[in-house]
Amino acid sequence: MRLKKNKRKIFVISIMVVTMLSVIAYIFLRNNEVEALSKYGSRGNEVTQIQTKLKRWGYYNGNIDGIYGSQTQEAVRYFQRKNGLAVDGIAGPKTLAAMGITSSSSGTSSSSNTSNVNLLARLIYGEARGEPYTGQVAVGAVVMNRVKSSSFPNSISGVIYQSGAFDAVRDGQINLTPDATAKKAAQDAINGWDPSYGAIYYFNPSTATNKWIWSRPMTVTIGRHRFCK
Repeated sequence: MRLKKNKRKIFVISIMVVTMLSVIAYIFLRNNEVEALSKYGSRGNEVTQIQTKLKRWGYYNGNIDGIYGSQTQEAVRYFQRKNGLAVDGIAGPKTLAAMGITSSSSGTSSSSNTSNVNLLARLIYGEARGEPYTGQVAVGAVVMNRVKSSSFPNSISGVIYQSGAFDAVRDGQINLTPDATAKKAAQDAINGWDPSYGAIYYFNPSTATNKWIWSRPMTVTIGRHRFCK
C-alpha cells in the first residue's frame, strides 16, 4: 500500500515538474520570439514601429495604431519601391533591416552595429565614392550629426531614409555594394570622427540648384563637397 502511495506521489511530482518546465520553456520562447514578418492583418509593437518610422519619413499618413491595414501595406510598398526592395507590401527581414527595425532580442547590439555600418557605408559609397577619404568620413559624420539633432530622425536608418534627404537613396545608388574604404569611413564616423565640424548638410557647389542650401553657414570644404550647418 505504501509502495503504491509512493509511486503515486512520484507520478504527481513528475507531472508538476514537467508542467513547470513547459511553462518556463514557453515563457523563454515568448521572450525571445522574433517577429520577422509583418503583413496585412498583423498587429502589435512591430507594426507600430513600422508605422512610426514610415510616417516620420513621409511614406505613411495614417494613424499609428499597431494595425497593419491597407494604408500601412501601401506605405510599405511605397517605401520598398523607392528603396530598391521587392515590392510586395510585406515587412519581411530585408524591409525591416532597411527601416532599422531589429526584432531579435539576442545579439541585438552586435547585429545592429553591423547593420548600421553597412547602411552608412552604402550611403557614403553612393554619395561620395571618389572623394578624399576625409570627405567620405565627413559625409558619414553628417548622418551622425543629424541623428543627434532634434530636427531629424533619431536613428541612422531614419536619417538616411528620410524622404528626399539624399540623392543616393532617390536614384537607387544606396543599393550598390560599398567598397572597403566606404566601410572604414562609416566605422570612423560611427566611432565619432567628425571632419565636417558639426555639419548637418553638404552639397556640391558645381551642381547645386537649391538656393536655400547656399545660405547655410559653411564649416569646411573637402573635395567637391561643401559642408554646412
